[in-house]
Amino acid sequence: MVGMPADSTKGKQFHVETLGCPKNAVDSDKVVASLLADGLTPAPSAAEADLVVVNTCAFIDAARQESIDVALALSDARKPGARLVVTGCMAERYGDELAAALPEADAVVGFADEGALVDVVMRGRKPAGVRDLLELPRPAPSAPWAYVKVAEGCDRACAFCAIPSFRGKQRSRAPEAIEAEVRALVEQGAAEIVLVAQDLAWYGRDAGEPGSLAPLLRRLDPLSAHGLARVRLLYLYPSEVKDPLVSTMLELPSVVPYFDLSLQHAAPGLLRSMKRWGSGERFSEIIAGIRAEQPDAAFRSSFIVGFPGETEADHEVLLEFLDDVRLDWAGFFAFSREDGTAAAAMSGGVADLLLHERLRECSEVQEPITAAARAALVGCEIDVLVDGVDDDDVMVGRTHREAPEIDGVVRLVGSGDVFARPGAVVRAIVCGVEGPDLDAKVSA
Repeated sequence: MVGMPADSTKGKQFHVETLGCPKNAVDSDKVVASLLADGLTPAPSAAEADLVVVNTCAFIDAARQESIDVALALSDARKPGARLVVTGCMAERYGDELAAALPEADAVVGFADEGALVDVVMRGRKPAGVRDLLELPRPAPSAPWAYVKVAEGCDRACAFCAIPSFRGKQRSRAPEAIEAEVRALVEQGAAEIVLVAQDLAWYGRDAGEPGSLAPLLRRLDPLSAHGLARVRLLYLYPSEVKDPLVSTMLELPSVVPYFDLSLQHAAPGLLRSMKRWGSGERFSEIIAGIRAEQPDAAFRSSFIVGFPGETEADHEVLLEFLDDVRLDWAGFFAFSREDGTAAAAMSGGVADLLLHERLRECSEVQEPITAAARAALVGCEIDVLVDGVDDDDVMVGRTHREAPEIDGVVRLVGSGDVFARPGAVVRAIVCGVEGPDLDAKVSA
């Protein structure tokens, strides 16, 4: 790529397209911060940008295909002379292989250079120093909630997961840095902070301080006096969901009782093959214990269907677990063989036809459970954090039961002239259910 002069950023605009999980959304925010620091400004659209960045996901086959499709679509739509950069997990994991397969991209940039895209891409040179992407300041949030990544990487060796191979070992951020970032986001309008990591409950373990998540929550709680309404936790490994973490979550008013548990399956033998902890019985005990202390707690999890060696009996164990434990939300994903993982070489794969049948059966068990949980809220008074308005100019928001971008929402219908700013918490009464969403009216 031909180099450009040092003032080549003058008047230039950028667009960042984010794919994958909330952790990628944090990385994109940091990339935006680095581009703003280098003098670029956001473009009204990708088609008007001088620099188009695609932050990719490499978790499973479907995510990788989506990343490629989006990159090609943005390549076709860009204006003459615009640069297309592919970064994120695919860029880190596949590097030169991805660059060869995607000649439309002007550059494929791994994690180490994500904080210096202008130098690498627009000036054609390596940066003199590497910016720590995680510690770059965040741009103002575009919604009244924001993700905050408290650690990078993962120390576990789950048989199906390639993330440690390209994200590396866990590296926890200093609590002071996390607090400073949360404070800044709250000052800029974020009423809900969602803490994320590859292994959130192990925050601090790599620094010799296991169990540090509960003290971190206590450190953030005083920010509720400055506009922080909610702290939400995503991705909790089940073996770590115990006191003092649970008691801290249920004690602190700023922390919502929303438990996103990384369960993956319920059959104990299959979980051992996955190199995972637990069983349906152990998971049920954890959930029942939390419900005994806080009946209003909400639960979500995701499950892998079709892992090598999954028998019909294993599948039945999962179905029975779902029916018994009655999670508020659940997602089901087909097993994907990932290069470099222990599961990639395992025999006993599930045929596609049977795999899709099992996925369908899981959904058929879970959907009525989620519907019943939503219907049970009709007539209840709830606290709704207002996110904004929908396409029909109806205020929408969420209770503690709904994580942003993942679960349903609450539509504040029939509230007349009542208007609440995004980030405000209003009291409302549930009056109806539409699929995963609730309809509610603001209380008088």
